[in-house]
Amino acid sequence: MTDVEERGRPRMSDPGSRGRTTIADGVVAKIAGMAAREVPGVHAMGGGLARGMGVMRERMPGAGRAVTTGVKAEVGEKQTAIDLEIIVVYGEAITDVAGNVRENVISAIERMTGLEVVEVNIAVTDVKLPEEEEEQEQPERRVA
Repeated sequence: MTDVEERGRPRMSDPGSRGRTTIADGVVAKIAGMAAREVPGVHAMGGGLARGMGVMRERMPGAGRAVTTGVKAEVGEKQTAIDLEIIVVYGEAITDVAGNVRENVISAIERMTGLEVVEVNIAVTDVKLPEEEEEQEQPERRVA
């Protein structure tokens, strides 16, 4: 068969091969951050300073939740690598939570972007203790 179909029109190549798609590091970081937060046992993302800055950013009018706090993504043409900092709820098996986070992040990124995830490195930076929540919920008492 020639380059012309039976109806007289030129055959076109697959639309996916006509151009290039690039995906920014920030896009992959957002996907990874959302996927990590979905996993039971993950209390929050980021280390002390990064988390504190994220909380301040969230309180500013018009600013949304800092989805990429504790997430670093390096994106190449066909592959990506992710670094995550997570805080695990006390009592949860850290290795199980980390494994579930890794699995959910890889699945979400590969499904949504088509990129191959070569590694997901997870640093557990803290454990959320039950007493910490109680202390934060109680208002401060002022001595007059």
